[in-house]
Amino acid sequence: MTSLTSLKETLGRYGIWSFALRSEHPERLTERAEATAELEELGFGALWLGGSPGVRHAVPLVEATSRLVVATGIQSIWQYGATETASEFAELEAAHPGRFLLGLGVSHAPLTEQYRRPYARMVEYLDALDAAGQPAERRVLAALGPKMLRLSRDRAAGSHPYLVTPEHTAQAREELGETPLLAPELKVVLDTDPDRARATARATLAMYLTLPNYTGNFLRIGFTEDDLKDGGSDRLVDAVFAWGDENRIRERIDAFRTAGADHVTLQVIEDRSRDALPRDGWRRLATLLK
Repeated sequence: MTSLTSLKETLGRYGIWSFALRSEHPERLTERAEATAELEELGFGALWLGGSPGVRHAVPLVEATSRLVVATGIQSIWQYGATETASEFAELEAAHPGRFLLGLGVSHAPLTEQYRRPYARMVEYLDALDAAGQPAERRVLAALGPKMLRLSRDRAAGSHPYLVTPEHTAQAREELGETPLLAPELKVVLDTDPDRARATARATLAMYLTLPNYTGNFLRIGFTEDDLKDGGSDRLVDAVFAWGDENRIRERIDAFRTAGADHVTLQVIEDRSRDALPRDGWRRLATLLK
């Protein structure tokens, strides 16, 4: 109980989720470090690295900051071995105690050739992490359905669900119970024009609508097949993206907190390459969250 309470306090209410900060290009290391340090100065409690990062991707960003927690959001269990992961975790923990959170997920069949029996494979992976000494209270699972949520409750500190709604968050909180960490991701489009904001959102959503884990979850929480067509209905887009003026975006973020989220991790979506750093957007979020 104490360790989970401490984790929640360390993460704070809000974090940033980013593909771009995962980059390993040497010429971008300084830029990444500066951007991460600014996120800490802006008051965000955590940075979640997208694109199936490994522990090594977090190291330079932990070193560039003094308080910010850097998390994998989310590391594929098919891509990184458990023994290797546990060893790298222990090394980073020894150098910077409490600054890294291991996020794990099973990825998706269309993206992973070896994808078989994902739940059983996750259990095996957690068993191997336990055997190697990686502490369960310092990891979270990308869980959407009830079975994986229960595993998050029993074998990890909690869950980091991606591409979800406040309604899913409420269901996840009920499944997890009160104590485990619940840290959903929410995409944010800082644009007040409905047509333009939804077009930007759909450009990002398109890829996810090809992945059965996400479409199945949408159907499970009340959307229909029609909602999944043509890039996603307005209803679906408006449920999984926060867009509009600052008041509307704040209301959408607050809806996740009201539904039971301990920590909301925010991904700024812009009409440009996902490798670009949306630093102005991060600054605007920090202002509206004060």
